[in-house]
Amino acid sequence: MEEKRYLKWYNKVGYGSGDIGGNVVFAFLSSFIMIYLTNTVGLKAGVIGSLIAASKVLDGVSDVIFGSMIDRTHTKMGKARPWMFGAYFGCAITLVAAFSVPTTLGKTSQYAWFFITYLLLNAGFYTANNIAYSTLTALVTKNLKERVQMGSIRFMFAFGTSFLIQTITVGLVKQLGGGAEGWRTIAIIYAIIGLISNTLTVFSVKELPEEELRNGEEKSEEEKYSLIESIKMLIHNRYYIVILVVDILRQTYSAIINCGIYYMTYVLGKAELLGTFSGAINLALIIGLAFLPAMVAKYKGYYKLNFSGYLIAAAGRGIVIIAGYMGSVPLMLVGTAIGAIGMAPWQGNLNALVAECSEHTFLQYGKRIDGTMYSCTSMGLKIGSGLGTAIVGWLLDFGGFDGKLAVQSQSCINMLHFMYLWLPMIINILVALLLTQLNVEKANQKLREQKAIEAK
Repeated sequence: MEEKRYLKWYNKVGYGSGDIGGNVVFAFLSSFIMIYLTNTVGLKAGVIGSLIAASKVLDGVSDVIFGSMIDRTHTKMGKARPWMFGAYFGCAITLVAAFSVPTTLGKTSQYAWFFITYLLLNAGFYTANNIAYSTLTALVTKNLKERVQMGSIRFMFAFGTSFLIQTITVGLVKQLGGGAEGWRTIAIIYAIIGLISNTLTVFSVKELPEEELRNGEEKSEEEKYSLIESIKMLIHNRYYIVILVVDILRQTYSAIINCGIYYMTYVLGKAELLGTFSGAINLALIIGLAFLPAMVAKYKGYYKLNFSGYLIAAAGRGIVIIAGYMGSVPLMLVGTAIGAIGMAPWQGNLNALVAECSEHTFLQYGKRIDGTMYSCTSMGLKIGSGLGTAIVGWLLDFGGFDGKLAVQSQSCINMLHFMYLWLPMIINILVALLLTQLNVEKANQKLREQKAIEAK
């Protein structure tokens, strides 16, 4: 029997376009905040890395808190949509503030300005918006195929937006006056685009009635659990832990790649190549995502597809390493694209996979914690991106990077090779190993069979 359908094509596209708003924040921040602070404001890469790492302590806590708050929200708009709508206004303000560090302040005050705005943006407004956006996957449809399609469309918009931002930002900053003024102006433009995109997404879908989400079951004890109980249920869900760790590693990888502007500038000699490499990554991901629903059907689920994909991703980065030492940019681009295609299944499957993970908790405990469960997508995103950016800062500092120099020392060049060529390869191998432990679909089927036997 075919699953009930809940969404029209325009609902799926409307939902997916929400990642335009998400990535004018995420892609812009992860790709350019470090080089803005080191080369325009004049701050130390190592100190910036340490501040970003420190912010992640509070950042990680806020994910579970906001997820739990979404679970307990009841409005005419639903659970997640009010949070997604309201939080983005704060995202827009703090994004502009992060790229508006006053040049007249002393260095200590400039570090404080950056830390406060970065913390408010990531631990507060972006967290609330992103968790709510991800949670909508489980709240607007119960159809597995539709969830996969939503994830595929969402990340097509995400990667398309990332590609554009990484391609046009350097040139636009120069056209808008360069320096501090140029960065501030482009931040304002991106914030306005994000506000428009986010608002359209919020009103393009509707959440299902809670009775339907509960499969007609009585409300009973479902909402009588505390935040501590929610956390305990998360910890006892081994698949949640695996998804969280994998996503942290994946986002660490992305942040390191996004900071490739240093490698392009000081090794390849052309900062604009960041857009070229971004194109190889994002266009390959979009192509991979276009075929994802058919691939999920062919492989009958996510497990084999995700694992096989990351083996391909590791092989692709191996080609990048060889090409990097050969000095062959075209071959580097080929390896980059191959690696990106291998990563496409996980990118598109993530939200649907978390929904399966949430279903695992429901089958075990009879309680739904969708918002809390989807905190892993935001937690992975922010901890991973923060950790990746922090690692870049620490490695640059350790290698002797000096933003005032047009030509860096050999020790810095060696570090850039390690950072951009070897680290991504190592991360992909670790992810592939972890994915061998993520057959949540099989585990859920066993639980359903056990419940059916017990019911007889």
